[in-house]
Amino acid sequence: MKMRYKYIHFEFIEEKHKTKVWGCFNNSTGHKLGEVKWFSAWRRYCFFLYRSSAVFSIGCLEDIGDFIKQAEKERRTSNAQY
Repeated sequence: MKMRYKYIHFEFIEEKHKTKVWGCFNNSTGHKLGEVKWFSAWRRYCFFLYRSSAVFSIGCLEDIGDFIKQAEKERRTSNAQY
């Protein structure tokens, strides 16, 4: 799974019962921007913003979307093994 992009990267934080949590960090400053984790109301992974003052370019948003797609694909694959 791709974890590093041009301006942001993701780090594994923890494993829940059937899902995982990753932190999203700025590559140049190391500041935490948010988390990708399971949102049960929508039954999918979502990005949870860490600070309301964060600003994202379309490229960063596309990278976050790409990471979430990979996470959901990995979850579907791992659930198929049960």
